[in-house]
Amino acid sequence: MAGWWRVLPRAARRYPWPTNVAVYASLFSAGDALQQRLKGGPTDWQQTRRVATVVVAFHANFSYVWLRLLERALPGRTPRAILAKVLCDQVLAAPIAVSAFYAEWSDVLAFCTGDQLLPGSSSLENILQWPLWLFLGHLSLLFTTKW
Repeated sequence: MAGWWRVLPRAARRYPWPTNVAVYASLFSAGDALQQRLKGGPTDWQQTRRVATVVVAFHANFSYVWLRLLERALPGRTPRAILAKVLCDQVLAAPIAVSAFYAEWSDVLAFCTGDQLLPGSSSLENILQWPLWLFLGHLSLLFTTKW
């Protein structure tokens, strides 16, 4: 196990894009499986596989390219630079990512039962999901793209 921790930073420096895609895919897939388990039902591995496919095909690549472009266009870690990056991200990239999110979930929503789509059926996990993803999505802006 200790050998993996030494190899991972070296691989991330040498191959940053594939490493980013692999980390995104594993985190999104683990999050999807955990969310299914927290809801109390069995894990639907087909849904988790679909989530991983969309992440590998779009979200991870888009985020990697977009954040590198944003870092080059607005370099720095000062509060002003970070605020400019967040605003730029929300105005330009957020509509694209949200559109991809809804395109991803359109087939999943088609299979939901009516009681799951009711406004009063939101659980604590769903209420906390959006602020958590907003925070995690902008966490990488605090760090430079170089290791």
